Amino acid sequence: MIDPQRDLASLRDATERLLSATAALDNAHLAGPSRLPGWSRGHVLAHLARNADALVNVLEGRPMYESAAAREEDIERDAPRPLSAQLADVRDSAARFADAGARPADWDRTVELRNGVTDSASRVPFRRLVEVELHHVDLDIGYELEHLPADFTAREIAFLTERFAGHPEVPPIHVVAAAGTGDWHTGGTRGEPVSVAGPAPVLLGWLAGRRAGAELMELTVGGTAPGATPPVLPPL
Repeated sequence: MIDPQRDLASLRDATERLLSATAALDNAHLAGPSRLPGWSRGHVLAHLARNADALVNVLEGRPMYESAAAREEDIERDAPRPLSAQLADVRDSAARFADAGARPADWDRTVELRNGVTDSASRVPFRRLVEVELHHVDLDIGYELEHLPADFTAREIAFLTERFAGHPEVPPIHVVAAAGTGDWHTGGTRGEPVSVAGPAPVLLGWLAGRRAGAELMELTVGGTAPGATPPVLPPL
């Protein structure tokens, strides 16, 4: 069951973990590459700050971003800033989102995100938690998918399998986490059904586009020995 107040509390913890880890960097590290193609660590932090403000817009009934172009321009503008400015912006924008989430609200209402996507307002705190946790991994500063809270990993796998459900480019897939920690069904109706099983963090990496190739060797596909290639998923 979605619990926005629980997710807001988890978000506070995740944000503090990210800020504490990032505070140990210096400006040179900040300018270095992240795990996201074409983005420095500064780009990742700039995106996190602007995303917090964008989700405040969502909760308050405004468009998430002024435009796609403005979103990109804001990230490019803010990416080169020094570490002190980046940390302050991430912390201040996180506080603005927390304030918006703390106000009395109808969490059952439908809100609009980017590109016409709609969702329940109650899931916006979890969407923000996903941004913070996965982009912490993207910073490439020692926080890995295996470090994510197990409950978060299972919920994000469920969220991503829901997003791929019915997708015409994805075959029917049964996703199975090791040690009986969860299983999910996703994909469309075309093609031969296939099972993909393995450790939950590796499954998350595959579904979220955070791992590929040899990084997926622990997965078992269709009951074969580990090391087979799972289906290629379209970009999120």
